[in-house]
Amino acid sequence: MNLNPEQLRGILLPLTTVFTASDEIDSAKLRENIAAWNKTGIRGYVMLGSTGERVHLDEREYLQVIETSRAVVSSDFAFIVGAGQQSTTGTINEIRKATQAGADAVLVITPHYYRSAINQDTLIRYYTAVADASPVPVLLYSMPALTGVKIEPETIARLSEHPNIAAVKDSSNDVAGFAETMRLCPDDFAVMTGNGTVLLDALRAGATGAILAVGLVVPEVCVEIFRAFKAGDAEQASMLQSKLTPLAAAVTTRFGIGGLKTALDMAGYHGGAVRAPLQMPDESAGREILDLLQHGLECCAGVEPI
Repeated sequence: MNLNPEQLRGILLPLTTVFTASDEIDSAKLRENIAAWNKTGIRGYVMLGSTGERVHLDEREYLQVIETSRAVVSSDFAFIVGAGQQSTTGTINEIRKATQAGADAVLVITPHYYRSAINQDTLIRYYTAVADASPVPVLLYSMPALTGVKIEPETIARLSEHPNIAAVKDSSNDVAGFAETMRLCPDDFAVMTGNGTVLLDALRAGATGAILAVGLVVPEVCVEIFRAFKAGDAEQASMLQSKLTPLAAAVTTRFGIGGLKTALDMAGYHGGAVRAPLQMPDESAGREILDLLQHGLECCAGVEPI
């Protein structure tokens, strides 16, 4: 299967990894989640990014999640897999294994352990070498909140010239930087936000799509914001964004993966537990998440998946 560029023009979901009570991967519940999300109007999936707790999985589990998910994701949807070790060689080897397991493309996070050595020139050399060797298209992944490393707009523009680099996921809330990336990159290069709190702002700046953790919980809301914006319905898009923003902040920045999984359980999906040392939110946080979730679901009552 190959990545269709049109699949990057819409809402994609970065999946969580479902664990059993004994801390094993629950393949059946993962498949059930995907079957439900397939009906919501989203354009594809990103497996094993930061939302998927990739850093908590060994290689066997990494491949298990890819193969389990690939079996229930048709070619109608993008199927992108997170990759990225601290060395260039390690990343290339991981991409080859992900491709053999079924990835249509890979979302490659910046190396960050030797942070002081990771400047923009280093990133250009790194991503060029990775893209040269990758058998599938590469998406750049800028996640400075977790890595401390940002891919600057000028660097993204340079890398966008590579024939095997198809897109960037920018998970910061730097809308001005996002707009500069849009200005510098060619029209056929997908620039996607990974931050639900600025989804509408990113679309106004020219975003082609989004990869949103909060979309796992309220996919219809995110899809409807995208649809309303494209249809010129500014009032609808703004109203929905006002409901989405506090929920997105709660289940990502404030309460992290534990908060997201709590919200998934509340929304009727399979969230389950996180792997230690991550923690699930306490009872007070759970009540707040439920209140925000109910507001988010109420605002899309009657909205049909597109």
